[in-house]
Amino acid sequence: MPEIYYGELTHEPVYVKTTAEEFNYPSGENNVYTNYTGEGGVSIGSYWRKLLFATRFGDMKLILSDDMTADSRVLFYRNIRERLSRIAPFLHYDQDPYMVISDGRLFWIEDAYTVSDRYPYSQSVGGINYIRNSVKAVIDAYNGKVDFYIADPADPVIRTWAAIFPGTFKQLSEMSADLRTHLRYPEDIFSIQTSVYSTYHMDKPQTLYNKEDQWEIASATEAEGKMLPMSPYYTIMKLPGEKKEEFILMLPFTPRSKDNLASWMVASADGENYGKLAVYKFPKQRLIYGPKQIVARINQDAEISRQLTLWNQRGSQVIFGTLLVIPVKESLIYVQPLYLKADTGKIPELKRVIVTVENRIAMEETLEAGLSRIFGGATTAQPQTTAAAQTQPGSAPAVVPDVRSLSIQATELYKNAIQAQRDGDWARYGEEIKKLGAVLEKMQKEK
Repeated sequence: MPEIYYGELTHEPVYVKTTAEEFNYPSGENNVYTNYTGEGGVSIGSYWRKLLFATRFGDMKLILSDDMTADSRVLFYRNIRERLSRIAPFLHYDQDPYMVISDGRLFWIEDAYTVSDRYPYSQSVGGINYIRNSVKAVIDAYNGKVDFYIADPADPVIRTWAAIFPGTFKQLSEMSADLRTHLRYPEDIFSIQTSVYSTYHMDKPQTLYNKEDQWEIASATEAEGKMLPMSPYYTIMKLPGEKKEEFILMLPFTPRSKDNLASWMVASADGENYGKLAVYKFPKQRLIYGPKQIVARINQDAEISRQLTLWNQRGSQVIFGTLLVIPVKESLIYVQPLYLKADTGKIPELKRVIVTVENRIAMEETLEAGLSRIFGGATTAQPQTTAAAQTQPGSAPAVVPDVRSLSIQATELYKNAIQAQRDGDWARYGEEIKKLGAVLEKMQKEK
């Protein structure tokens, strides 16, 4: 199992290749230990170097410890954001670095931007009016080795920095093929693009001047129950007019001061379409419920409201999970988990799953049961074994077993997708979501 010595929460220096074993992880009643074998960090070496490092880190135990050897090393600047900023402080970094596995090793991938506030006639967003995702930074989580790859060679700013610091940047073609498959379209620049496009999608001067068709980022319920603008999210789906599914980053829009969906903005996140932006508009003559309306319908549901009130009265905290929007042909399926956190507990417990399709809402203990209520109606009833329970001539076809089987499949796929999301395995997450969409399509046909 590969160890992580460089990450997002690693702030303190550590000493490796000492006589003391390093705790790795618990295994039953025993602990598993390891020893660092990499070449990261700096050699501690002589007594005078120990003295200098002890002074630098304010750790006088370094001088007195008997654990140090001639091969001992110190790893510092282990926080990847700090590490990158010390090497290339002229770049701005995305807020969401992500870890990938490539060739049996763990790597952090961080998107980096060149920015400016002096681009002529450009609207400012957050103090900048020019931004390019010009660099992909890769950090070895074991050795701390950092590589900067130029992802946008057409950007004059990064070309200038590359000329000032020769040898700092590599071409993207030099990145291993396996690592390139893990690159994704970054969230921060997409958030800026969606913010600007919510106004500048209007192509008629009079309409733009009066802001007659202004859009807003759709709002949804966050963990504390507050309505906040949604964040971009990754998923895999087959876009209209395309022949196969692809990994995308997407965000919905609503008309200004309204809650129904107006459109989706999509960024292709991999493959030959990487970086392409597209907007898919919903027909204005058809009402498509937005996330805020779905949340309102959930809160207005008598059964759900009664249960939430009961939980809150008992001193527990109800936590709304991420609202998952699954496009299925011309409709949308909303899935939202509900967690319950006791006052004395630290880990929230999954208590219910809410499934919403158009005007139908179901809150059940599992996704399977929720889908069954939405699509199968009677699938939650106990199976009858008497002769009277047999289907009579002229009655509706017995589709319940099919719907129940599909709902069980959907539940497993949903669980697998959530686990893959937690593990940061976006390839597996995409496959599970793709399969889930196919199962939900079948369920719609069976209803």
